[in-house]
Amino acid sequence: MKKQVKVVAAIIENDNGEILCALRATDMNIPNMWEFPGGKVESEESLQEALEREIKEELGCTIQAGDVFNRNVHEYDSFIIELIALEAKLKQGTPEPKEHARLVWLKRENLQSLVWAPADIPAVEELIPSP
Repeated sequence: MKKQVKVVAAIIENDNGEILCALRATDMNIPNMWEFPGGKVESEESLQEALEREIKEELGCTIQAGDVFNRNVHEYDSFIIELIALEAKLKQGTPEPKEHARLVWLKRENLQSLVWAPADIPAVEELIPSP
């Protein structure tokens, strides 16, 4: 039986309408693919608490986690992920890639220019404006 993990991801939009995208480092699972930053939910945490903690650890800034934007389940070769993307606002600090290889801010219409981790694709597709 594959391990199942519950993960939260931040959809952080800046004042210019750009979304924060994070490149997974070469030593991470699913390396060199883009994702929305976040991490695993601990058993005693709400989705918002987990996301706020993970962003502080991973990016060194504070956010206000909001409503669920997208929720989906994706099966990888070795595990199953329930990825819950939450809307988030940057409260304090500037995001820095402490665990990721790189961070970029992109307009919604440019999100598809990146190679996304499969579990993040449903949220990306929902963010991209329809023609």
